[in-house]
Amino acid sequence: MHRTSSAPLALTLVLLLTACGGGGGPTDPGGGGGGNNGGNSGGPTVKADPSFANDVMEVFDRRGCTASSCHGGGQGGLTMSSASTAYANLVNVQSPNSGEVRVIPGNANDSYLVKKLEGRQAVGARMPNGGSPLDATDLANIKNWINQGAKNN
Repeated sequence: MHRTSSAPLALTLVLLLTACGGGGGPTDPGGGGGGNNGGNSGGPTVKADPSFANDVMEVFDRRGCTASSCHGGGQGGLTMSSASTAYANLVNVQSPNSGEVRVIPGNANDSYLVKKLEGRQAVGARMPNGGSPLDATDLANIKNWINQGAKNN
């Protein structure tokens, strides 16, 4: 009779859950490391002072926000076809749809962009529209950029 033990499968499942379970999510490292990923696996990491052109626009590009069918084409009255255009249309600019300021330098919590990304908006859909919400790392980098003064860097 052939009998298969479930112990290896159970052990594998426990190891996978333990590896993914960790304590808490990404947090502001308080200025750790000057490189793009601090020597980690190569994926995005939370940065204390992210660059708009390199870090924030990378999120918008990767998530399709700058595509011509979305804000690259001016959907919702917001055009983000390039970094300079996106910056000019985000920082200290009132949304024509909600009347709220899209990015308030130094105040991520009250910035309409963050409200839209977190699903706290009073008008329209959560962004990215039709896509999955941003992960904690991408959202933290956008918030950190705003809280550090929303610099055009």
